Amino acid sequence: MNYVYILKCGDNTLYTGWTNNLEKRFEDHKQGKGAKYTKGRGPLEIVYHEVFENKVDAMKREYAIKKLTRKEKDVLVESFKSRVTTIK
Repeated sequence: MNYVYILKCGDNTLYTGWTNNLEKRFEDHKQGKGAKYTKGRGPLEIVYHEVFENKVDAMKREYAIKKLTRKEKDVLVESFKSRVTTIK
């Protein structure tokens, strides 16, 4: 499985990425090894994710989400929060 995810950082910014192991990638982010952007911006929270069968589709969706405005991302996150519990 492949995942596209959005992290909410401690400074209230959002980070979007993709991975084939969501739990491991989140742990990497929390330990400061996930991405330069998220290092030092904790605490981090996964506020959105989608599941894909293949890497190509996940990467395309990641790119599409990164092109959204902050307001559009907030709407995406809010609709997701009403469906599932977030991972902290």
